[in-house]
Amino acid sequence: MTTFVDRVELHVAAGNGGHGCASVHREKFKPLGGPDGGNGGRGGDVVLVVDQSVTTLLDYHHSPHRKATNGQPGAGDNRSGKDGQDLVLPVPDGTVVLDKQGNVLADLVGHGTTFVAGQGGRGGLGNAALASARRKAPGFALLGEPGEARDVVMELKTVADVALVGYPSAGKSSLISVLSAAKPKIADYPFTTLVPNLGVVTAGSTVYTIADVPGLIPGASQGKGLGLEFLRHVERCSVLVHVLDTATLESDRDPVSDLDVIEEELKQYGGLDDRPRVVVLNKIDIPDGQDLADMIRPDLLARGYRVFEASAVARTGLKELSFALAGIVAEARAAKPKEEATRIVIRPKAVDDAGFTVTLEDDGVFRVRGEKPERWVRQTDFSNDEAVGYLADRLSRLGVEEQLMKAGARAGDGVAIGPEDNAVVFDWEPTVMAGAEMLGRRGEDHRLDAPRPAAQRRRERDAERDEAERAYDAFDPFQ
Repeated sequence: MTTFVDRVELHVAAGNGGHGCASVHREKFKPLGGPDGGNGGRGGDVVLVVDQSVTTLLDYHHSPHRKATNGQPGAGDNRSGKDGQDLVLPVPDGTVVLDKQGNVLADLVGHGTTFVAGQGGRGGLGNAALASARRKAPGFALLGEPGEARDVVMELKTVADVALVGYPSAGKSSLISVLSAAKPKIADYPFTTLVPNLGVVTAGSTVYTIADVPGLIPGASQGKGLGLEFLRHVERCSVLVHVLDTATLESDRDPVSDLDVIEEELKQYGGLDDRPRVVVLNKIDIPDGQDLADMIRPDLLARGYRVFEASAVARTGLKELSFALAGIVAEARAAKPKEEATRIVIRPKAVDDAGFTVTLEDDGVFRVRGEKPERWVRQTDFSNDEAVGYLADRLSRLGVEEQLMKAGARAGDGVAIGPEDNAVVFDWEPTVMAGAEMLGRRGEDHRLDAPRPAAQRRRERDAERDEAERAYDAFDPFQ
C-alpha cells in the first residue's frame, strides 16, 4: 500500500456567502416599522498551512475534494448570518502549489506559512443595510456571492541541505542510516528505497539535514524508473553527493560511468548546475572495492571533485565526510541573502481607472468585465424587479452605460456582463439622458407636472372618500 505521495491534484471549493434577508419590522401598533433584514455570513476560505508534523500528501491523494462551509443567511430583526468556518489543510514543508497550466501559485516553506487556495464568497446585504434616504424601505436583498472553486496541483520538494544521489543499491540508505538517526529500509536488491528518506546530522556546531533520493538510472529525467518522480526532491539542496558503488557485481558498470550517467540525468533535468558536488566512494570495506577506489580516485580528482572514501558497514571515513558536508552547508547558508521583513506594498488605482472594461466582440455583443460589475450581477436576484432596478442604478453610477454609449452601443444591442462561460446577457435599454429632451417651452418643465406617488395615492383616497360621502348623502332609507 502506498504510504508516500509527493504529487496530488486537489479540488478545492470555498464556502458560498449567505443571502441577505428582506424583512419589515412588525410590532403591535407599528405595522410598518421599517426594514430590518440582516446580512448574510461570509463563506469559509480553504487555507493551506505548513505543518512540520506532516510529511506526505497521502491524505489528499485519497480525498482530493475539499470544501469549506457556507455562510448562513441573514434573518429579520437585524440578525446577521453566521460566517462559514475556514477549512485549514495541513501540508508538508516544501510544498509547491501550481495551477493546471503549471504556473506556480505559492512555494510554502517554513512552519506556519499559509496560502488561501479558495476565497470564500461575500455575504449578501439585507434590506436594512440597503436602505437610504431615496430608498427607505427596500423590498429586496442581495444574494450571497459563490465561493471560489478551482483545481490546484501540489508537489512536495524535500527541504534538505544535502542530497545523496546514485544508482540503486549504491549504499545511499546505508550511509544515511549511519550518518544520522534515520532508519530507512535496507536490502540487497535494486529499488529498495521507494520514498525519499530524511536524516539530521550534527557535525560540530553545524546541524544539517540529509536526504536519500531513490536510485537514478539512465533515462530518469525522461520518466524512466523512479527518477523523474523524485528528482524534484534535490532542487532545494545545497550540495549533491554522488554515492558510487566500488563493489558492484554488474560487469557492464563501473563507478566513473555511473557518475557520468547520473550527471547527464541531472543536466537533462536542469537547474542544478550551480550546486557543488562531492563524490563518495562507498563499500571500501570489500577488498575489490578498495582496489577500485584507489584506481579511479586520481581521475575524479582531476575532474575537480572532492573525493571521500567511506564504508557504512565498517564505519570508516564517516567523520571526515560529515564535517566536510557541514562546511559546505555552512558556506551556502552564509552566502544566502538574509530574509527581510515583508513589506506592505500599496498600489493605488490610477485616476482614470474606471474599474471595468467594455469591449465589442466579433458576434456584436458588448462585453463588460470588471470586479464590481461582475460581483453585483452575481448578487442580484433577477426574479425581483426592484433588485434589477437597483443593479441598473449601480451600473449607471459606475459609468457602465456611459462607456457603452462611447463604444457605440445602441438600444437593443446585446450586452454581456462577466466571462464567456458564466455571463448575464441582456438587451440594452439606455437610461442615461442628456436632459434637453425632457424640456418643453421656455420656462416650462413637464417633470414638475408629474405627481409624486405619495401625493397621487393621497388624492385617490380623498376622491374615493368624497364619492362615498356623496353616495351616503343621496341615500334615502324611506324610499
